[in-house]
Amino acid sequence: METEVLAAASEIDFSIWALFLRATLVVKLVMISLFAASVWVWAIYIQKVLQFRIARSRAAAFDRAFWSGEPLDELYDQIGDAPGSASERIFSAAMTEWNRSHRDDGALILGTQARIERTMDVAIAKERDRLTSGLTFLATTGSTAPFVGLFGTVWGIKHAFEQIAISQNTNLAVVAPGIAEALLATGIGLVAAIPAVIFYNKLSRDADRITGNYEAFADEFATILSRQLDAA
Repeated sequence: METEVLAAASEIDFSIWALFLRATLVVKLVMISLFAASVWVWAIYIQKVLQFRIARSRAAAFDRAFWSGEPLDELYDQIGDAPGSASERIFSAAMTEWNRSHRDDGALILGTQARIERTMDVAIAKERDRLTSGLTFLATTGSTAPFVGLFGTVWGIKHAFEQIAISQNTNLAVVAPGIAEALLATGIGLVAAIPAVIFYNKLSRDADRITGNYEAFADEFATILSRQLDAA
């Protein structure tokens, strides 16, 4: 009898695709949603890696131009009305406020430095939002995907027990397929959640470092403007 049961179980296809096809509609929907979330997690990660690489490269290029000794007004004129990088947008916002703070007689309006610093803070906040866009999805997937997969597993096991009750048979050939289909949902949930958590932590740290460089530049630029204001 045991030999017959093992032989029957060995004839069952336990491939992932076969388990998916045999699953109930609810479990299939859970698997599809988790698989789609996993694909989107990787897409966000790749897009962010490229975005951060470009941001670092452009920031380094701007730093070389900024500290080259070229007059800031000329650098501002070169950038024009369409700054291409985050550092250029922060610099352009500060220079725009600097130019607006001059009266017709050339004197500076009171509170110029405070307004320039606030302007750069707003520009940095916008750049931080650009860098961290999409990371919320990674955090959400990392925290909820295991539970969504567990829901699929619980639903699949419930269905497996219902089939056992209907067939009045508890041998391995009847029990194994249903349990395997149910556990597949949890497995897919972990496949989606684990990379999401890792990517979120890495990208958040990288975004903080890039933003920190922007803030350091803003502080240095504010110091330069402060010297000019004191001299004026």
